[in-house]
Amino acid sequence: MNVLIIEDEKLTSQRLETLLHRYDPTIHVLAQLPSVTKTLHWFKENQYPKPDLLFLDIHLEDDLGFRIIEELKLTTPVIFTTAYNEYMLQAFKVNSIDYLLKPIDADELAAALEKFQLLWQNKPSQSVENNVSALLQFLEKSSSTTYKDRFMVTIGTKLRSIKTQDIAYFSFEDKITLLTTHEGLRLSVDYSLEKLAQLLDPHQFFRINRSFLVALSAIHTVHTYSGGKLKVDLEPAPRQEIFVSGDRITSFKEWMGK
Repeated sequence: MNVLIIEDEKLTSQRLETLLHRYDPTIHVLAQLPSVTKTLHWFKENQYPKPDLLFLDIHLEDDLGFRIIEELKLTTPVIFTTAYNEYMLQAFKVNSIDYLLKPIDADELAAALEKFQLLWQNKPSQSVENNVSALLQFLEKSSSTTYKDRFMVTIGTKLRSIKTQDIAYFSFEDKITLLTTHEGLRLSVDYSLEKLAQLLDPHQFFRINRSFLVALSAIHTVHTYSGGKLKVDLEPAPRQEIFVSGDRITSFKEWMGK
């Protein structure tokens, strides 16, 4: 079976390929692609072999994963991967499209693959393309209230799921994005701060400058200086003093007052 993984979280993509090979060593992963643009290019350049099954993330680097199905008029069966909550998942159930909740569980993956083999291998998909428009409409209406609620990170040789509510802030240091928990644990994540700002609830997280995206719950004190300059004390304390960028001061004050 030929599989295509379309996922912008590198750790998730790698874990998925590992679990697929553990389930069936003969499964061939044609590619791991992080964006709509790169996926469209891949299909243009790679006509054969065609994938028998897609694993498709909802939010990719540059757009919604559903756009790929729209653009290519795909009828290839899809298993969606998502980090969203139950009311969002209900949309997939209603439309009879399978999904995996991140972090991906081996048993749930096996069940999804067995469902694929039972329902799809003996007949072409008739419902995927027809359901995409409805799913897009639902997602666009719901996206303003649906945000990432956990992150999968690597600690040594282990994978761990970190709840968003346990994160104090994200920082960009030495070309690496780090998350810092309220307990002071610092872990690297495979996201840019720009991407994180899209995925997180803007009522709870604010990009105060080019290097820090902070949770409201992590702000201990805000100091004012002459000229309107703002310094932010965070808990746990970062390794340097943190100031709000001048062009963000007004919006930061509005955010703090909500």
